Amino acid sequence: MFGVDPVEPANAALAWAADEAARRGAPLQLINAVLPVTHRVRGVEETAHHKALRQLGDEALDKAIVRAHERQPGLEVTTFITEADPAQALVRHSAHARLVVLGSRRLGRLAEVLNAASTAVPVTAHAACPVVVVPEAERDVEEPPYLVVGVDGSRSADAALEHALEAAALRGASVRAVWVWQRPLLGFLDEQAALESCHRQLHEATAGRSRAYRDVPLSHAVLPGHPVEVLAEAAEHALAVVVGRRGREGFTGMRLGSVPHGLLHRAVCPVVTVPPPADEGL
Repeated sequence: MFGVDPVEPANAALAWAADEAARRGAPLQLINAVLPVTHRVRGVEETAHHKALRQLGDEALDKAIVRAHERQPGLEVTTFITEADPAQALVRHSAHARLVVLGSRRLGRLAEVLNAASTAVPVTAHAACPVVVVPEAERDVEEPPYLVVGVDGSRSADAALEHALEAAALRGASVRAVWVWQRPLLGFLDEQAALESCHRQLHEATAGRSRAYRDVPLSHAVLPGHPVEVLAEAAEHALAVVVGRRGREGFTGMRLGSVPHGLLHRAVCPVVTVPPPADEGL
C-alpha cells in the first residue's frame, strides 16, 4: 500500500512500492486522503478549495498509476480516495496490507509536530503492518546489496529480524545484524565482559531465524555508541535499515520507540519499522 501525496509526489517511494509488490506477487493499492471540510473554515471558498483538492488527488492517483506501470508493467494497481486525515486513513487500511510505503518530506521535529500533512511518524507509530519510509534524495547503494537490522533481544527486534531476512531473500541480498552497546554513564564496568555478553546475546537472538533462511548471508556486529547514530551509519549504503517499533529502550507509554523515531530523521536510506507481535499489543 502506498500513500499518494498530491502536493509533493514521492517518486522514489512509489518505485519502492511497485518493486516490492512485484517481488511478492501482490497488488499495489494507491491511497489518497483529503481532509474533510470539517477540518477547515466553513464557507463557499473553502468548499471550492476542497473540491480542488479532490481533483488534485484524482490527478495524482492517475499519474501514480502510470508511473507504477512504467516501473512494473504487469503490476495490478488499485486506487482509493477518501475524505479523512491522511495518517488515520493509512493506519486504518494498514490492517489489510502487508506493507505501507511512504515518501519522506524530511521535516524537522518541530515542523513535523505542527504540520497536519506529516504522516511518516504517526503512521509508523500506529500501523498494523511494517512501514517503510523512503527518502527522495539519491544515494549510492553498496554492491553486493545488504540490509541492516537492529537487534536487542526484544520481541519487536525479533519481528524486525524476520522481516529483514525475508526482504533479503526476495532481493538476493545479505543481512547485517547489529547490536548496539551503550556505555553506562556512571559506575564501574568490565567493558570486555559486556561486549562478550552482547555478542553472545546477538548470536542467540539470530540463531533460530537464520536457520529458516539458510540462503541469506547473515553477519553479526556489536558496535558501541548511540543506537540511532550507529544504525544510521551502518546503513548509509544499505538497501534499508530495519528496526522493531518498540525495543528494550523504547519510551514507556509511547508506541514509537526512540530509535525508529530518530532514524526517520537521521538515516539516509529507507527505514523499515516493524510492529511488535500481535499478542504483545500495540
